[in-house]
Amino acid sequence: MRNFQDRVAVVTGAASGIGRALSLALAARGAHLAISDIDEAGLAETAGRARAAGVEVTTARLDVADRAAFAAHADRVVADHGRVNLVFNNAGVSVAGEIAELPIADIEWLMGINYWGVVHGTQLFLPHLEASGDGHVVNISSVFGLIAVPGQGAYHSAKFAVRGFTECLRQELEVAGSCVSATCVHPGGIRTDIVRNARMAGALPDGLDREGLNAQFERTARTTPERAAELILRGVARNRRRVLIGPEAYAIDWMQRLFPTAYQKILVAAARRGRSVAL
Repeated sequence: MRNFQDRVAVVTGAASGIGRALSLALAARGAHLAISDIDEAGLAETAGRARAAGVEVTTARLDVADRAAFAAHADRVVADHGRVNLVFNNAGVSVAGEIAELPIADIEWLMGINYWGVVHGTQLFLPHLEASGDGHVVNISSVFGLIAVPGQGAYHSAKFAVRGFTECLRQELEVAGSCVSATCVHPGGIRTDIVRNARMAGALPDGLDREGLNAQFERTARTTPERAAELILRGVARNRRRVLIGPEAYAIDWMQRLFPTAYQKILVAAARRGRSVAL
């Protein structure tokens, strides 16, 4: 998919962050949008800014964990736009805390959005992508789908799962000779509200309160959502299997390649010295 002009793109989690940036970048390239989120006010702002580019934009309040609601959304998108060419399964949340202290309800909440939302968005739109004759699925994992750090067990569970799911999907599509392709995205620190909106279980690292943890994240997050969106769309245009976003993503990727298990000892030592790893 070399260009996005007159393509129809579905974006979940479009009210803010990477989802909003993707929506606006796609609109600037002439793509029509079907965007969704549970934050209706933020979604309306994204839609208004995207429509200024002269493209068609439809919106929906959507809980991506609800498969029936997602199926109805897919039907509405096709009815409204006539086809679907791109699906960006972007909606995501965070839960921080040690595994022994994580409430099962919080793990289920996160998995419903971060993993099952990706599964629903992929499976329910795949027939429509096939029908378009030129489709692409983009699933957002994380650098925390490449390595694991203490205190992020729930988040890792979903992001590692998204990576495996998407890599398998890409292979199956190629074996079948499909017109649809798939890309897995691994952002590093992106300047979004994911930490500010995270659920916390147990004590926070380094004695930080929520605002302190968010301030730490903002100091270390180096990449803007807009830059992330540009890199994602470049990856789609080049049909990349994997897109790494941010210098820390490349550093983490190489660390995992060079020290596939030994990296854990380094992180354990850092944690014992009271150093935390931001999202």
